[in-house]
Amino acid sequence: MLVKICGITNEADAMLVLGLGANALGFIFAPSPRQVSVRAVQQIVDRLPRDQGLLTVGVFRNEAPERVVEVVNTIGLRAAQLHGHETTEQTRYVAERVPRTIRAFPAGHPDVARIDHYGAHYVLIDAASPGSGEVFDWRLAEGVVDPARLVVSGGLHPGNVADAIAHLRPLGVDVCSGVEAEPGRKDPVKVRAFVVAARQAAVSAGLAGHRLWGEGDDGPTASAAGDGHGDDPGDGEADGRPFDWQEDT
Repeated sequence: MLVKICGITNEADAMLVLGLGANALGFIFAPSPRQVSVRAVQQIVDRLPRDQGLLTVGVFRNEAPERVVEVVNTIGLRAAQLHGHETTEQTRYVAERVPRTIRAFPAGHPDVARIDHYGAHYVLIDAASPGSGEVFDWRLAEGVVDPARLVVSGGLHPGNVADAIAHLRPLGVDVCSGVEAEPGRKDPVKVRAFVVAARQAAVSAGLAGHRLWGEGDDGPTASAAGDGHGDDPGDGEADGRPFDWQEDT
């Protein structure tokens, strides 16, 4: 069971949630109370354990595809999560150049059933207002995508994550505000309760472990590092703007 704790803003919380059993961290680069800079995430990632089972995810919303690829590969993240109105072409561009891609949709979106057209590895189903803490009707996610590719989000917390897993049998679950003490700060008691509930529910549902990373799969492929399909990801200005780590602060 993939247990993703999103909205990580500092190293202490990153180490906390890993120590409590989560195996995926989400860093939000889009406008949000939990938004973090590329430089700050780089510093956190540099201190994380080099664990094949750890999935580090950059969360973007309506960002230029070239910029997404540059950020993910420069920092060394293992996945990009696209949480906006990215087209099939934009999503495929990213998916061909980063290790893993998660395409997020609000529950009931008609394109969920067309996820193969996007080229994304996984699909995340969220509430209509991401980050709001609202729970969506889980029936909207039934039968629209292979559960082995499904990550469930939207209003999850320690008290309802087991029900979500039993109902949808997904690859993983994603939580942000449901385990916070305040926006951008995690509550260790809530995190531990969430992880324990998710793990126990996965066992009860008979869900087998899913290996996200193959032997030696520790970073971008050759195509992710630059394969002639677009701008050189090393130039830092794929969309004409400097990245935030290049700007004076």
